[in-house]
Amino acid sequence: MKTLLLFGLALSAVLTSNAQAYRRNEPLAHTFSIVARDPNTGEMGVAVQSHWFSVGTVVSWGEAGVGVVATQSLVNVSFGPRGLDLMRQGMDPATALKQLLEDDEGRNVRQVALLDTQGRVAVHTGQDCIAYASHDSGEGFSVQANMMLNDKVVPAMKAAWLQHDKLPLAERLIEVLKAAQAAGGDIRGKQSAALLVVRGQPTGRPWEDRLIDLRVDDGTEPIAELERLLRVHRAYTYMNLGDYHIEHGDMPAALEAYGKAMEMFPENLEMKYWTAVALASRGETDKAAAMLREVYEKDANWRELTRRLPDAGILNLSQKEFEKLVR
Repeated sequence: MKTLLLFGLALSAVLTSNAQAYRRNEPLAHTFSIVARDPNTGEMGVAVQSHWFSVGTVVSWGEAGVGVVATQSLVNVSFGPRGLDLMRQGMDPATALKQLLEDDEGRNVRQVALLDTQGRVAVHTGQDCIAYASHDSGEGFSVQANMMLNDKVVPAMKAAWLQHDKLPLAERLIEVLKAAQAAGGDIRGKQSAALLVVRGQPTGRPWEDRLIDLRVDDGTEPIAELERLLRVHRAYTYMNLGDYHIEHGDMPAALEAYGKAMEMFPENLEMKYWTAVALASRGETDKAAAMLREVYEKDANWRELTRRLPDAGILNLSQKEFEKLVR
């Protein structure tokens, strides 16, 4: 009994010590990332990949009308919100970065990049970051990486950013991540990735200012999955537009929006269903019915949903035409 008691006390002491140490330690987000601004739209974004769980909850920060931040290596997570706050107060990125580092005893193991609405960049790679660690920046962008397999990753990221200047910002950032991985990437491999895009200027409606916020928290091919999610996001942007047009009674516009979404994901039942509803509302009930039958064959619950639409004011058809849709 005495032995068990002593063991229990020792175990308790170890757990308490570990808990205290854990609170003192920062996340180990060794990784590669990019912060960048689209000169055409003013949008700003961060993209990141790491062999670390849920890297997007640690590294990437952004606010419309302010800027974006990537904080990594032995991460001081506070650099994200504090960096944004300093830029919100009117500091340029270089001045904000200087203040962040002056307050941090761990500056030699930090890697951080800040970018503001003017495309000004400031970046720091601490001298004790694990090799290969470096950064490179230019007008409106900065790429940075640490604990890479080789010294080719950062040059590959910069080249990809410059090469894909015709793409929208989000897709351009994905190309940079792909180039980094192709050049060798994180020496430990792959696990999570994230993509954040905010407006250049706030709308006064904060819920509309974060344009894209996608994360793959744990996966074998996080960049490929992030790219897939971005395509889904683009498709559902059209779906949301279609819903807006239905709400305002503009069925032709709704049909156009739903149709664009369905072109991107033709097997998606949601997209096919609402395209069919828009067709029916425009009077093309035979065509709509054929599409709906394909949907019902895969999930009969959609037929029940169709029966509920007239009460919601979405389908105003004669009984004869409506029966075609629910057979």
